[in-house]
Amino acid sequence: MSPAAEDRDGLSAEQMRLAAGIAGVGAFELDLATRRWVTTPQVAVLFGLDPHVLRPALAAWEATVFPDDLLKLHAAIASAAQGGSFDVEIRTRHPDGTVHWLAGKGEPVAAPGDAPGHLRGAWQDITERKTLEVRLLAVTETLEARLAEIRDEARVLEILNRTGVAVAAELDLDVLVQTVTDAAVDIVAAQFGAFFYTQHDEDREPMVLYALSGAARAAFADFPMPRNTAVFAPTFLGHAAVRSDDIQADPRYGQSAPFHGMPPGHLPVRSYLAVPVVSRSGEVLGGLFFGHADPGVFTERSERIVRGIAAQAAIGIDNAHLFRASRQQLDGRRRAEAALQALNAGLEERVHERTQQLEASLEELRESERRFRLLVESVLDCAIFQIDVTGTIVKWNPGAERLSGYAAAEIVGRHFSCFYTPEDLARGVPEQLIASARSAGRHEDEGWRVRKDGSRFWANATLHAIRDEQGTLLGFAKITRDLTEKREAEERARQSQKLEAVGQLTGGVAHDFNNLLTVIGGNLETLQRRLAAREDAPLRQLVNSALIASSRAAILTQQLLAFSRRQPLQPKPVSVNTLISDVSDMLRRTLAESIVIETVLAGGVWLTHVDANQLESCVLNLAVNARDAMPDGGKLTIESANVHLDETYARSAEVNAGQYVGIFVSDTGTGMAAEVVAKAFEPFFTTKEVGHGTGLGLSQVYGFVRQSGGHVKIYSEVGAGTTIKIYLPRLMQQDEPRSEPAAPEPIPGGRGEIVLVVEDETEVRHLSVELLRELGYEVLEAPNGAAALRLIDRHPDIALVFTDVGLPGGMNGRQLADAVRRRRPELKILFTTGYARNAIVHHGRLDPGVELITKPFTFTALATKLRQVLERP
Repeated sequence: MSPAAEDRDGLSAEQMRLAAGIAGVGAFELDLATRRWVTTPQVAVLFGLDPHVLRPALAAWEATVFPDDLLKLHAAIASAAQGGSFDVEIRTRHPDGTVHWLAGKGEPVAAPGDAPGHLRGAWQDITERKTLEVRLLAVTETLEARLAEIRDEARVLEILNRTGVAVAAELDLDVLVQTVTDAAVDIVAAQFGAFFYTQHDEDREPMVLYALSGAARAAFADFPMPRNTAVFAPTFLGHAAVRSDDIQADPRYGQSAPFHGMPPGHLPVRSYLAVPVVSRSGEVLGGLFFGHADPGVFTERSERIVRGIAAQAAIGIDNAHLFRASRQQLDGRRRAEAALQALNAGLEERVHERTQQLEASLEELRESERRFRLLVESVLDCAIFQIDVTGTIVKWNPGAERLSGYAAAEIVGRHFSCFYTPEDLARGVPEQLIASARSAGRHEDEGWRVRKDGSRFWANATLHAIRDEQGTLLGFAKITRDLTEKREAEERARQSQKLEAVGQLTGGVAHDFNNLLTVIGGNLETLQRRLAAREDAPLRQLVNSALIASSRAAILTQQLLAFSRRQPLQPKPVSVNTLISDVSDMLRRTLAESIVIETVLAGGVWLTHVDANQLESCVLNLAVNARDAMPDGGKLTIESANVHLDETYARSAEVNAGQYVGIFVSDTGTGMAAEVVAKAFEPFFTTKEVGHGTGLGLSQVYGFVRQSGGHVKIYSEVGAGTTIKIYLPRLMQQDEPRSEPAAPEPIPGGRGEIVLVVEDETEVRHLSVELLRELGYEVLEAPNGAAALRLIDRHPDIALVFTDVGLPGGMNGRQLADAVRRRRPELKILFTTGYARNAIVHHGRLDPGVELITKPFTFTALATKLRQVLERP
């Protein structure tokens, strides 16, 4: 070699060493017998050792490896010694104390016929990758925790809103306090909670249990009420909230007689939270107390929330007290007025005193009304208003304005029946509601209501009668909530469940028909072949007619399977523009000349991954329906487009948001009414005359599109035509669709191979056996999986197993195939079925590597499929 060549070679090797150092990679070769190895200097650097010191023994390197990872290293070397690959990740500690992650990969080297003697491979520093993985995990955990916090905040806000509405509308003190206690227990995740009411009678306990949540009232029967101790005093006096992560370890607890701690049998309390309920006047009304058997349950956030709930409770209790006091004061005023009539002028001083008292009471009542009005006006998610005994609106809150569109100035003075539909007005619904609330005190119903702009919404309305202390009806309080979105969601769920139930039924029926049609069609084909050489033309015509009817029945069952989403799909990349062009050419030759066909194909339309034959059938079905809707001619338009469905549309249409390929078929025909559109996808529903349609065309389209992960929507009005929009998921890979190879013309026969037929239906099994023998195959048959395995063990020359998917006896066709492959991996297997089963079909698509012929199959299809499977490598 010339010096110039040597220089070039040296430079190349140096470049390779430099590249390996930059990439953090070092090579090695290990003698598996002696455990001595040869490495590049970079390996020593990776292990934290001096690259200038020779260390041929592997043990000298292992001192830097973490003890736990050393076991993994030995296991990987042992695997390589057995002929396996060397693949391991370990941690090393360098002299400076830093920890490095190393990844080792290699392959054993052995002479032909010998066990591996050497292991060749490389080490790479992956510390940075591992560090990034740890950081990514930490970020993921942080995001998940934040999402949980947001969900909890939403739950808390919903409970607080619901509690606020209840407090605003409730004047019964018992119900009000119980509602507040239950809500607080739910929000702060307490095991139990209680509201203790303050008593100012010195001869009685300072607090009495008023409401309890999460525990039986009997739990407090044997113990005295809370007393003014170090723990309870801040609550009794209204000074501050008391929160303890472990009350049993709290120095303020356990110092008071007679128990000096928690008495035997008391509810177990470790976490403790108590908040005073104080009115705006500063009066301590009581306290909210919460407990949990585990320590550390209540947080600062729990305390803030309970303080807010306590403030709501104080307003509600004040209102209830004022309401009760006003009634009492009004009673007193009437009694005073009666007494004044009997007294003489000498009682003027007493009258003056009583008048002052009454004025104070009225002022309190006005203050209470002001607070109540502020509370009602703060509620925005429902309409709260008041009507008089005739139904005329007298009060109106901002929530009512937001819900109905009417401002207070527009609506006060009008009759509340203006919110009802013409149908309800004709039936006298508003009058019936008033009559019911007048007699029962309360009436609740749901129905359509009308906004100012004429739009309708589904509402829940509650009407409460308002009476004075003598029982005289003063008017009604009405609370209305918009339930439109909830009702629409429930209706979509019911429709989806209905279609799913019908789909399961039709799928089962189609399966049974396919077995019958397999026998009928197969025997008719056999009869047709045997009559081919005879001169009996009328008999051949009868057989041909029967075969045509059998084929039509098979198409009918395929439509049923398409709706039920039980048909096995064989998806591939499809260009909808190409498919529409091919279909439109066919339609121009077959549809009436009075129908103009227009295709509007967008440029750059994405590929989709679907069964091309089924998609073509869908477009043809829609075109035929469009033709029938235009008996006097018209225009049929088929369009394509790239479409993005956003989150808003996806929620209302029950489809995933994302990129879709759109196919839109429009006609200028008669159109459909809304009630017809609602049932259009149901199987056997048709508006055509008897004999002019099965009612399965649109149901087949619906089933195929849903099975393919897409969405289909009908837009139609009577007299304005119909547009049906199909959305199919975009195929992200951009491989061009491949054309299918043309099927061979002659019917391929057998070459003496032995085929095992496994079928539980006797007639189908006998037909399959006869067809295979006619094709030139030797045939064995079995009614179930167990019998088939016995035949396979006795006949090693079986070339193919032809098995039904649904077999009795605890072993289906897929399980049989798995058992066969464990015995004879080379044995070919062909499945048959009347409809898709989860054994070989998942999400409507064949499992990879599965060969399938669907029932009913023809003689030619069976012959062709058998040769394809047998000749496949």
